[in-house]
Amino acid sequence: MYMKVHSSGSNVVVAICDKEILGKTLKEGNITVTINEGFFCGEIVGAGSVEMALKNATTANLFGERCIQCAINCGVVDPKSVIFINGVPHAQIFRI
Repeated sequence: MYMKVHSSGSNVVVAICDKEILGKTLKEGNITVTINEGFFCGEIVGAGSVEMALKNATTANLFGERCIQCAINCGVVDPKSVIFINGVPHAQIFRI
């Protein structure tokens, strides 16, 4: 998985995607999303790093089966809130 952490003041945005979808454009209906390398491509990480980053994130943007499963396993994403865009699971986390 690729993970990039964007920090600004007290806000921590974590962007995570599975390796095989980096750079792809997903289209479904009127939704088009590009898994942008500038936003998502940071370090290649495993489940432990993903879970630690998600627990500290104020916002997270996740694309792909593996990273979504990590988020579900550590309790920050409810499986019922996961959507699919062109067959790829996606979730966002917002802490206020």
